[in-house]
Amino acid sequence: MKLQRSSSALGEFIRSRRERIQPTDAGIQPLPGRRRTPGLRREEVAYLANVSVTYYTWLEQGKETNPSPDVLTSIGSALQLTDDERQYMLGLVQREPVDYSRLLWPPERNTDVMQQMVQQLSYPSFITNEATDVIAWNRAAELVIADFGQMDPSERYMMNLIFLHPEYRRKLLNWDEFARYSAGIMRSSFEKYRDEPLYMERFNRLYTGSPEFATEWDRFEIRQKQVATATYQLDDGQHMEFEIHSAGSVDNDPGLHWCFFVPSADTAPRLAQLLSQDRE
Repeated sequence: MKLQRSSSALGEFIRSRRERIQPTDAGIQPLPGRRRTPGLRREEVAYLANVSVTYYTWLEQGKETNPSPDVLTSIGSALQLTDDERQYMLGLVQREPVDYSRLLWPPERNTDVMQQMVQQLSYPSFITNEATDVIAWNRAAELVIADFGQMDPSERYMMNLIFLHPEYRRKLLNWDEFARYSAGIMRSSFEKYRDEPLYMERFNRLYTGSPEFATEWDRFEIRQKQVATATYQLDDGQHMEFEIHSAGSVDNDPGLHWCFFVPSADTAPRLAQLLSQDRE
């Protein structure tokens, strides 16, 4: 299981990016000698980032954990990081200490109120917590996405549904794309929650129980939440296409995420008909 090959999250991340870039891709001539690892050598990254080889090595080994923003910017450019990856790297250094004992399901969360909120919507919608537990949902979500009300609460979390439920995989026609995106989202927040026992228990279950998740995880792709698409095939054979939008905070609680599945122009009338038939 590829969780941490160096002694810090930052070191693990920049090493994974270094190994993906060939010298020719970075616009430099390879250093002479046999290359023992894929991608760039540390000396080559240090050259491209204009830092010393010793300093860069310390970063990968976790001996230096507080690099300046300018140094991170230079390393990000040398490693050709995407905007999502740059944001992730900065977060690894600037992250504040977290009280993990209160991260998942704080007692003050009122799920009854949240359930009433999502029920007002005609589009499929649900609210999740940090561990992707679906804690509130509406009838449209049950009809299109999954019958959350029939699931055991311990199984009712989206990463479980995506990677460990074959029926959901059959139903989601663009599953490959969506699974890769979901693993990248989890990668981006993993360091925040890896000290939370339940979070890690679920991670280990995903990694050992789903070869597809393990493959995506080991890509070390980083994604931040953005508008995504999902196309579902219902039991009657019809297809419904949605744009997935999300709000990153509910009732000023940054741990909650509200997802809205906005139907395409072709899907909207079919969704309205489905809900009308369901009410009959």
